Amino acid sequence: MRRRTLLTGITAGLVTAGTTPAFAGSGRTLHVRPGDSVQAAVDAVDGPGRTIVVHPGTYREVVAVPADKADLTIRGATGDPRHTVIVFDNAGGTKKPDGTTYGTAGSATFTSAAPGLTVRDLTLANDRLRADHPDITGTQAVAAYTYGDRTHFDNVRLLAHQDTLFVDTTALDAFDRQYFSRCYIEGDVDFVFGRATAVFERCHFHTLPRDVSFTPKGMVFAPSTARANPHGILAVRSRITSGAEDGACKLARPWVPSYETTAWPSLVVRDTWIGPGIDPVAPYTNMRDAYPWQSMRFHEYAGSGPGAVISVPENRPQLTPEEARAHTMRTYLGDWCPRVEG
Repeated sequence: MRRRTLLTGITAGLVTAGTTPAFAGSGRTLHVRPGDSVQAAVDAVDGPGRTIVVHPGTYREVVAVPADKADLTIRGATGDPRHTVIVFDNAGGTKKPDGTTYGTAGSATFTSAAPGLTVRDLTLANDRLRADHPDITGTQAVAAYTYGDRTHFDNVRLLAHQDTLFVDTTALDAFDRQYFSRCYIEGDVDFVFGRATAVFERCHFHTLPRDVSFTPKGMVFAPSTARANPHGILAVRSRITSGAEDGACKLARPWVPSYETTAWPSLVVRDTWIGPGIDPVAPYTNMRDAYPWQSMRFHEYAGSGPGAVISVPENRPQLTPEEARAHTMRTYLGDWCPRVEG
């Protein structure tokens, strides 16, 4: 996929980062229009509960929401996420001006540490293409890196290739909650990953084709849940499609980071349609043989579609109906009830 052609063709204006927003409105709502900077609007937020409305355009910049911008809402103006795009192209191996590299988290186009963040009706993308930079081996290129409690993405498109969405927590011992509703998320390698308690409901995951000679050509999920956390990544009432050939991709592999070797990755995929791009015989694989997927908390329940067919039962651990009752949006999010529009 040629990401730049896709993104710049959506809307009329291409915004240069760093310009000062000319806010139309006052008080609790700030408006960002082509020629303005989304980051400048974030910087101008002066209290909790503010809203930033981003009008149609392609905003090429890096946006970071600090922890002190609590309960902030950032939304596209039209309700159609294709109309408002925030995009950049850093990779983990991209060099900074000081000669160091950004690393995985630092490559993100959009980063948020703020509690109570809501993002809706827009596109967050990292359009870095491996083929354009064969000299860079750190090919992770994150579209969104989120690590604040009560983070809610609704009707958001998340586009990249490797490591599209990094769902993290504010600390190793924090169980920050994130909820993604009606989102479209695409990538190829580990494109939904991290240790947050993250619920995906009515989302569409799409694996991109990858020009390599080996299989698997990609993985959807790579959870790194803390051992003490009973809830990791949950995908419910969603669908998984693929632009790759049948059986070329895996559903998941466990990520046990070198900085948290006690992690016990947790993933539940339930009530979800899985297309033929996912290998139905062996849908899981290892990231490192020292941490086999069979020792992790990987389960499915009530799946459908050709990629959910159970032909080798030991390769697809299933929840019982009683166990499934412990893996719902409500049990994962607890006393937090995010509001979904539409």
